[in-house]
Amino acid sequence: MENLVIKIINEALLLVLVLSAPAILVGMIVGTIISVFQATTQIQEQSLSQVPKLITVFITLAISGYWMISVMMRFAQNLFYNFPNYVH
Repeated sequence: MENLVIKIINEALLLVLVLSAPAILVGMIVGTIISVFQATTQIQEQSLSQVPKLITVFITLAISGYWMISVMMRFAQNLFYNFPNYVH
């Protein structure tokens, strides 16, 4: 039984990593581009780095939201569908 719980938790944590990857990667790429721009122009404004990251992450979540929900639903359906097999 413990092995089953560990397997489900591992799958859930992997799912969290996969689902959060697009937003994190876009935020990192935009943050790096903005940082290079700030370093070359010597503009040190905090809102200049935060607002574009916020907007691009929001757009990324809006675009990939359907995919994220479908993957989460598949995981939950698989978990509930196989639940009678887990409990003996």
